[in-house]
Amino acid sequence: MTLTAGALAEVETTAVVGDRHEAADGVVVLTLRGDLPPWEPGAHVDLVTPEGPRQYSLCGDPADEGVWRIGVLREPDGRGGSAFVHDELLPGATVRVRGPRNHFPLLPSPSYLFIAGGIGITPLLPMIDAAGADWRLVYGGRTRTSMAFLDALQPDPRVTVAPQDETGLLDLDALLGEPRADTLVYCCGPEPLLAAVEERCASWPAGSLRVERFAPKPVAGASTSFEVELTQSGVTLTVPADRSILDVVEEAGVTVLSSCSEGTCGTCETAVLDGEIDHRDSVLTTDEQSEGDCMMICVSRASCARLVLDL
Repeated sequence: MTLTAGALAEVETTAVVGDRHEAADGVVVLTLRGDLPPWEPGAHVDLVTPEGPRQYSLCGDPADEGVWRIGVLREPDGRGGSAFVHDELLPGATVRVRGPRNHFPLLPSPSYLFIAGGIGITPLLPMIDAAGADWRLVYGGRTRTSMAFLDALQPDPRVTVAPQDETGLLDLDALLGEPRADTLVYCCGPEPLLAAVEERCASWPAGSLRVERFAPKPVAGASTSFEVELTQSGVTLTVPADRSILDVVEEAGVTVLSSCSEGTCGTCETAVLDGEIDHRDSVLTTDEQSEGDCMMICVSRASCARLVLDL
Protein backbone atom coordinates (compact mmCIF):
# COMPACT_ATOMS: atom_id res chain seq x y z
CA MET A 1 0.00 0.00 0.00
CA THR A 2 1.26 3.49 -0.89
CA LEU A 3 0.47 6.30 1.54
CA THR A 4 0.49 9.95 0.57
CA ALA A 5 0.96 13.19 2.51
CA GLY A 6 0.98 16.33 0.42
CA ALA A 7 3.44 15.67 -2.39
CA LEU A 8 5.15 12.78 -0.62
CA ALA A 9 4.57 9.04 -1.02
CA GLU A 10 5.90 6.03 0.85
CA VAL A 11 5.11 2.36 1.40
CA GLU A 12 3.40 0.57 4.26
CA THR A 13 3.83 -3.19 4.31
CA THR A 14 4.55 -6.16 6.58
CA ALA A 15 8.06 -7.27 7.46
CA VAL A 16 9.24 -10.47 9.12
CA VAL A 17 11.91 -10.44 11.82
CA GLY A 18 14.88 -12.53 10.77
CA ASP A 19 18.16 -12.37 12.65
CA ARG A 20 18.12 -10.72 16.07
CA HIS A 21 21.04 -10.16 18.42
CA GLU A 22 22.19 -8.00 21.31
CA ALA A 23 24.72 -5.45 20.05
CA ALA A 24 25.39 -3.73 23.40
CA ASP A 25 23.83 -3.28 26.83
CA GLY A 26 20.21 -2.45 26.12
CA VAL A 27 20.62 -2.42 22.33
CA VAL A 28 19.03 -5.05 20.09
CA VAL A 29 19.67 -5.27 16.34
CA LEU A 30 16.90 -6.67 14.13
CA THR A 31 17.00 -7.74 10.51
CA LEU A 32 13.63 -7.22 8.82
CA ARG A 33 12.78 -9.03 5.59
CA GLY A 34 9.96 -8.73 3.08
CA ASP A 35 8.85 -6.81 0.03
CA LEU A 36 10.73 -3.78 1.29
CA PRO A 37 11.66 -0.82 -0.92
CA PRO A 38 15.26 0.29 -1.47
CA TRP A 39 16.83 2.99 0.66
CA GLU A 40 19.87 5.24 0.89
CA PRO A 41 22.21 6.06 3.80
CA GLY A 42 20.54 8.35 6.33
CA ALA A 43 17.04 6.91 5.82
CA HIS A 44 14.73 5.94 8.64
CA VAL A 45 11.52 3.92 8.82
CA ASP A 46 8.50 3.54 11.06
CA LEU A 47 7.62 0.43 12.99
CA VAL A 48 3.88 0.44 13.69
CA THR A 49 3.74 -0.60 17.35
CA PRO A 50 0.70 -0.89 19.66
CA GLU A 51 1.77 2.48 21.07
CA GLY A 52 1.81 4.05 17.62
CA PRO A 53 4.46 4.48 14.91
CA ARG A 54 8.05 4.71 16.11
CA GLN A 55 10.99 5.85 13.99
CA TYR A 56 14.28 3.97 13.66
CA SER A 57 17.29 4.64 11.44
CA LEU A 58 18.37 2.00 8.96
CA CYS A 59 21.89 0.76 9.66
CA GLY A 60 22.41 -2.11 7.24
CA ASP A 61 23.62 -2.34 3.65
CA PRO A 62 21.45 -0.58 1.02
CA ALA A 63 22.58 -3.19 -1.50
CA ASP A 64 20.70 -5.94 0.39
CA GLU A 65 17.39 -6.00 -1.48
CA GLY A 66 14.31 -6.61 0.65
CA VAL A 67 16.31 -6.30 3.88
CA TRP A 68 16.19 -3.55 6.52
CA ARG A 69 18.33 -3.55 9.65
CA ILE A 70 17.66 -1.40 12.72
CA GLY A 71 19.33 -0.98 16.10
CA VAL A 72 16.99 -0.16 18.98
CA LEU A 73 17.93 1.09 22.44
CA ARG A 74 15.56 0.06 25.23
CA GLU A 75 14.31 3.29 26.81
CA PRO A 76 12.63 2.62 30.18
CA ASP A 77 11.24 6.16 30.26
CA GLY A 78 10.21 6.19 26.60
CA ARG A 79 6.77 5.91 25.02
CA GLY A 80 6.70 2.11 24.84
CA GLY A 81 7.99 1.50 21.33
CA SER A 82 11.42 0.23 22.34
CA ALA A 83 9.91 -2.11 24.93
CA PHE A 84 7.70 -3.60 22.22
CA VAL A 85 10.71 -4.15 19.95
CA HIS A 86 12.79 -5.73 22.71
CA ASP A 87 10.04 -7.90 24.21
CA GLU A 88 7.81 -8.84 21.28
CA LEU A 89 9.78 -8.75 18.02
CA LEU A 90 11.45 -12.14 18.19
CA PRO A 91 12.63 -14.06 15.09
CA GLY A 92 9.63 -14.98 12.96
CA ALA A 93 7.42 -12.21 14.30
CA THR A 94 5.74 -9.82 11.86
CA VAL A 95 5.41 -6.06 12.12
CA ARG A 96 3.90 -3.34 9.97
CA VAL A 97 6.51 -0.92 8.65
CA ARG A 98 6.38 2.40 6.80
CA GLY A 99 8.95 4.22 4.75
CA PRO A 100 11.68 4.72 4.04
CA ARG A 101 12.11 8.49 4.22
CA ASN A 102 15.34 10.43 4.27
CA HIS A 103 15.89 13.94 5.61
CA PHE A 104 19.50 13.11 6.54
CA PRO A 105 21.08 12.24 3.17
CA LEU A 106 24.80 11.84 2.60
CA LEU A 107 25.82 14.72 0.34
CA PRO A 108 28.94 14.70 -1.87
CA SER A 109 32.05 16.06 -0.14
CA PRO A 110 35.83 15.66 -0.38
CA SER A 111 35.94 14.80 3.33
CA TYR A 112 33.57 13.83 6.16
CA LEU A 113 33.59 14.07 9.94
CA PHE A 114 31.02 11.82 11.61
CA ILE A 115 30.14 12.40 15.27
CA ALA A 116 27.95 9.85 17.04
CA GLY A 117 26.54 9.76 20.54
CA GLY A 118 25.18 6.43 21.78
CA ILE A 119 22.48 4.92 19.57
CA GLY A 120 23.07 7.86 17.21
CA ILE A 121 25.68 5.64 15.57
CA THR A 122 22.96 3.80 13.62
CA PRO A 123 22.33 6.21 10.69
CA LEU A 124 26.05 6.92 10.37
CA LEU A 125 27.08 3.30 9.73
CA PRO A 126 25.87 3.09 6.11
CA MET A 127 27.18 6.61 5.51
CA ILE A 128 30.68 5.50 6.49
CA ASP A 129 30.50 2.64 4.00
CA ALA A 130 29.46 5.08 1.25
CA ALA A 131 31.80 7.96 2.15
CA GLY A 132 34.90 6.80 0.29
CA ALA A 133 38.35 6.98 1.84
CA ASP A 134 38.50 10.43 3.45
CA TRP A 135 36.40 10.27 6.58
CA ARG A 136 36.74 10.19 10.34
CA LEU A 137 34.30 8.92 12.99
CA VAL A 138 34.30 10.04 16.62
CA TYR A 139 31.95 7.83 18.62
CA GLY A 140 31.02 8.64 22.21
CA GLY A 141 28.91 6.75 24.74
CA ARG A 142 28.47 6.21 28.44
CA THR A 143 30.57 3.03 28.59
CA ARG A 144 32.09 0.62 26.08
CA THR A 145 29.50 -1.99 26.93
CA SER A 146 26.71 0.45 26.03
CA MET A 147 28.16 1.25 22.58
CA ALA A 148 26.85 -0.89 19.72
CA PHE A 149 28.83 -2.06 16.66
CA LEU A 150 32.27 -1.57 18.23
CA ASP A 151 33.58 -4.88 16.88
CA ALA A 152 33.01 -3.75 13.32
CA LEU A 153 34.34 -0.22 13.84
CA GLN A 154 37.37 -0.44 16.12
CA PRO A 155 39.87 -2.05 13.71
CA ASP A 156 39.69 1.03 11.47
CA PRO A 157 42.25 3.73 12.40
CA ARG A 158 39.81 6.41 11.20
CA VAL A 159 37.53 5.56 14.15
CA THR A 160 37.95 7.15 17.59
CA VAL A 161 35.98 5.43 20.36
CA ALA A 162 35.50 7.66 23.40
CA PRO A 163 33.50 6.14 26.29
CA GLN A 164 32.65 8.88 28.77
CA ASP A 165 33.70 6.84 31.80
CA GLU A 166 37.20 6.49 30.27
CA THR A 167 37.83 9.75 28.43
CA GLY A 168 35.19 12.20 29.60
CA LEU A 169 33.02 14.20 27.24
CA LEU A 170 33.98 14.46 23.58
CA ASP A 171 36.52 17.22 22.95
CA LEU A 172 34.39 19.14 20.48
CA ASP A 173 36.60 22.21 20.61
CA ALA A 174 39.51 20.19 19.26
CA LEU A 175 37.30 18.51 16.65
CA LEU A 176 35.44 21.57 15.43
CA GLY A 177 37.46 24.58 16.55
CA GLU A 178 38.93 25.19 13.09
CA PRO A 179 36.37 25.43 10.24
CA ARG A 180 37.21 23.35 7.16
CA ALA A 181 35.71 24.30 3.83
CA ASP A 182 36.23 20.81 2.35
CA THR A 183 34.50 18.85 5.14
CA LEU A 184 30.89 18.00 5.90
CA VAL A 185 30.02 17.20 9.51
CA TYR A 186 27.30 14.62 10.24
CA CYS A 187 26.10 14.24 13.82
CA CYS A 188 23.45 12.12 15.50
CA GLY A 189 22.89 11.54 19.20
CA PRO A 190 21.27 13.06 22.29
CA GLU A 191 20.18 16.70 22.27
CA PRO A 192 23.04 18.06 24.44
CA LEU A 193 25.57 16.69 21.96
CA LEU A 194 23.68 18.06 18.95
CA ALA A 195 23.31 21.50 20.53
CA ALA A 196 27.01 21.60 21.41
CA VAL A 197 28.03 20.59 17.88
CA GLU A 198 25.68 23.17 16.36
CA GLU A 199 27.20 25.87 18.55
CA ARG A 200 30.75 25.03 17.48
CA CYS A 201 29.84 24.73 13.80
CA ALA A 202 28.23 28.17 13.72
CA SER A 203 31.45 29.63 12.30
CA TRP A 204 31.83 26.91 9.66
CA PRO A 205 30.75 27.53 6.04
CA ALA A 206 26.98 27.45 5.58
CA GLY A 207 25.69 23.92 5.04
CA SER A 208 28.70 22.22 6.63
CA LEU A 209 26.68 20.56 9.41
CA ARG A 210 23.89 18.00 9.10
CA VAL A 211 22.19 16.60 12.20
CA GLU A 212 19.42 14.12 12.91
CA ARG A 213 17.38 14.28 16.09
CA PHE A 214 15.50 11.52 17.86
CA ALA A 215 13.67 14.08 20.04
CA PRO A 216 12.41 17.58 19.20
CA LYS A 217 14.73 20.50 19.81
CA PRO A 218 13.51 23.22 22.18
CA VAL A 219 11.42 25.87 20.43
CA ALA A 220 10.64 29.32 21.81
CA GLY A 221 7.85 31.62 20.75
CA ALA A 222 4.18 32.22 21.46
CA SER A 223 1.46 30.64 19.34
CA THR A 224 -1.40 32.58 17.77
CA SER A 225 -4.39 31.56 15.68
CA PHE A 226 -4.36 31.69 11.86
CA GLU A 227 -6.13 30.27 8.82
CA VAL A 228 -5.08 27.48 6.47
CA GLU A 229 -6.49 27.18 2.99
CA LEU A 230 -6.41 23.63 1.62
CA THR A 231 -6.39 23.88 -2.17
CA GLN A 232 -7.05 20.22 -2.99
CA SER A 233 -9.87 19.95 -0.46
CA GLY A 234 -11.39 23.35 -1.20
CA VAL A 235 -11.77 24.37 2.43
CA THR A 236 -10.36 27.06 4.72
CA LEU A 237 -9.89 26.23 8.40
CA THR A 238 -8.99 28.19 11.51
CA VAL A 239 -6.08 26.85 13.56
CA PRO A 240 -6.40 27.98 17.19
CA ALA A 241 -3.35 28.95 19.22
CA ASP A 242 -3.51 25.75 21.25
CA ARG A 243 -3.88 23.26 18.38
CA SER A 244 -1.70 22.08 15.51
CA ILE A 245 -2.47 22.32 11.81
CA LEU A 246 -2.39 18.53 11.69
CA ASP A 247 -5.08 18.22 14.37
CA VAL A 248 -7.37 20.73 12.69
CA VAL A 249 -6.91 19.25 9.22
CA GLU A 250 -7.57 15.70 10.39
CA GLU A 251 -10.63 16.82 12.36
CA ALA A 252 -11.99 18.28 9.11
CA GLY A 253 -11.73 14.85 7.50
CA VAL A 254 -8.62 15.47 5.41
CA THR A 255 -6.29 12.45 5.59
CA VAL A 256 -2.62 13.25 6.16
CA LEU A 257 0.11 10.71 6.73
CA SER A 258 1.76 11.40 10.09
CA SER A 259 3.84 9.61 12.67
CA CYS A 260 5.77 11.33 15.44
CA SER A 261 3.58 14.46 15.96
CA GLU A 262 6.66 16.27 17.30
CA GLY A 263 8.50 17.43 14.20
CA THR A 264 11.29 14.85 14.10
CA CYS A 265 10.32 12.26 11.48
CA GLY A 266 9.31 14.31 8.44
CA THR A 267 6.26 12.15 7.66
CA CYS A 268 3.73 15.00 7.56
CA GLU A 269 5.83 17.25 5.30
CA THR A 270 3.37 19.32 3.27
CA ALA A 271 3.89 21.68 0.35
CA VAL A 272 3.19 25.36 1.09
CA LEU A 273 1.85 27.35 -1.84
CA ASP A 274 1.64 30.75 -0.14
CA GLY A 275 2.28 32.39 3.21
CA GLU A 276 5.08 32.77 5.74
CA ILE A 277 5.98 29.76 7.86
CA ASP A 278 6.97 29.64 11.53
CA HIS A 279 9.19 26.55 11.31
CA ARG A 280 9.33 24.57 14.55
CA ASP A 281 10.47 21.20 13.26
CA SER A 282 13.74 19.37 13.90
CA VAL A 283 14.05 17.99 10.36
CA LEU A 284 14.64 20.75 7.83
CA THR A 285 17.94 22.58 7.68
CA THR A 286 18.03 26.36 7.99
CA ASP A 287 18.49 26.66 4.23
CA GLU A 288 15.56 24.32 3.57
CA GLN A 289 13.36 26.26 5.97
CA SER A 290 14.27 29.55 4.32
CA GLU A 291 12.97 28.28 0.97
CA GLY A 292 9.47 28.45 2.45
CA ASP A 293 7.94 25.80 0.19
CA CYS A 294 7.17 23.06 2.71
CA MET A 295 6.51 22.52 6.41
CA MET A 296 5.88 19.88 9.06
CA ILE A 297 2.26 20.55 9.95
CA CYS A 298 2.41 18.63 13.23
CA VAL A 299 4.41 21.42 14.92
CA SER A 300 5.15 24.31 12.56
CA ARG A 301 2.78 27.24 12.34
CA ALA A 302 2.12 30.46 10.40
CA SER A 303 3.92 33.78 10.70
CA CYS A 304 1.06 35.39 8.82
CA ALA A 305 -2.74 35.45 8.83
CA ARG A 306 -3.18 32.64 6.26
CA LEU A 307 -1.20 29.75 4.84
CA VAL A 308 -2.13 28.05 1.59
CA LEU A 309 -1.34 24.32 1.65
CA ASP A 310 -1.34 21.66 -1.03
CA LEU A 311 -3.81 19.42 0.76
